[in-house]
Amino acid sequence: TRLELDLRIQNFIGNLNLTHRGWDTAVIVSKVNQYYFMGTMQDAFLTIDKNGVRAYFVRRSVERAMDESPLPGCVYPMNSYRDAAAKNADWGNTFLEFEVVPYGMLTRMRKYFQMSSLTSVDRMLNKTRSVKTPYELFWTEQSGKMHDKMMMEAVPRILREGMSEAEFIGELKAAMMRYDFQGWLRFQMFATEGDVGQIGFGENSLYPTNFDGPGGARGNSAAVPVSGSHRRHLKKGDLVFVDVGFGIGGYQTDKTQVFSFGAEPESYIKNIHRLCMDIQDNTAAFMVPGAVPSQIYAEIMATLRQEDLVNFMGFGRRSVKFLGHGVGLYIDEYPVIAKGFDEPLAENMVIALEPKKGIAGVGMVGVEETYVIEAGGARALTGGNREILVVK
Repeated sequence: TRLELDLRIQNFIGNLNLTHRGWDTAVIVSKVNQYYFMGTMQDAFLTIDKNGVRAYFVRRSVERAMDESPLPGCVYPMNSYRDAAAKNADWGNTFLEFEVVPYGMLTRMRKYFQMSSLTSVDRMLNKTRSVKTPYELFWTEQSGKMHDKMMMEAVPRILREGMSEAEFIGELKAAMMRYDFQGWLRFQMFATEGDVGQIGFGENSLYPTNFDGPGGARGNSAAVPVSGSHRRHLKKGDLVFVDVGFGIGGYQTDKTQVFSFGAEPESYIKNIHRLCMDIQDNTAAFMVPGAVPSQIYAEIMATLRQEDLVNFMGFGRRSVKFLGHGVGLYIDEYPVIAKGFDEPLAENMVIALEPKKGIAGVGMVGVEETYVIEAGGARALTGGNREILVVK
């Protein structure tokens, strides 16, 4: 609704005004942030001035933008930047998405628009989106419920001896669509691709990837490293590492469940998995409004023994330096439970906690659940952590 989009603009402008009172124009190019402020995503860009006036310049499709957005009066057709400049060519002190805008686009913008200064707006966008509105929390909660239901019901039905990872991923996505999955995952990190998540049979879940997460995946090939292997087939005794995102209405949740196919895992594997569950529970207990992410990270890491740290949050030399991350329109949002994140947590932030640990010759174990920060603490939206589940 217009009220929802107005609330987002007010929050964004309030955040910018706290640290950059001299700003004049914010320019939004990325599709997700277009959707966040306009309720539609097109071949377009959006300008927001310091008074909250929006102008959405659309190449294609103007008709769809006017149909989808609660703000059709802010939509303007554009064949080239010249059309937008005719409305307002002086952007003054300009805030731009540095992480998104290519240099070629910036060069073309500078040809038509006057920018007296240029500053990154990415941090303010991240900060604004990190605190969810009631509308956003509604869709996040729906995603979490269906995410957990899908994981518990669909995955055990799909697994069968001899199937390849690639077959599993294909059948899993088909099943996810039956649980109202939106069909795609969105990542904020540059050039990061994803379909359903990271899947690994046995030791494949330890294979290194370019993705900044603790889990691994061998993938289809060097050219397509994020899909499942056609060569790795499921056999009795394999651990099945299922780290998948889910989304409904644009809002995503993140969850990991480890399954054991056809046999009980050995006791030492169960114990390592339980350690990860305990770490997750202890971290969640710290996540209250006002708590500082970097301090939470330091407190938890200080409780771990040297043997706990071996292959913790990764495998071998590739361990990541966080315990959790924000989730929303992107899978990888602010805040992050890690060093350097010193702004306190706030009510209605949504964070996925994912303590995991690699076991040589076996695979990755551990958990991931998505939580919302409420006045009384963190509440799991994705069902809560579970032991390794045996699929017979």
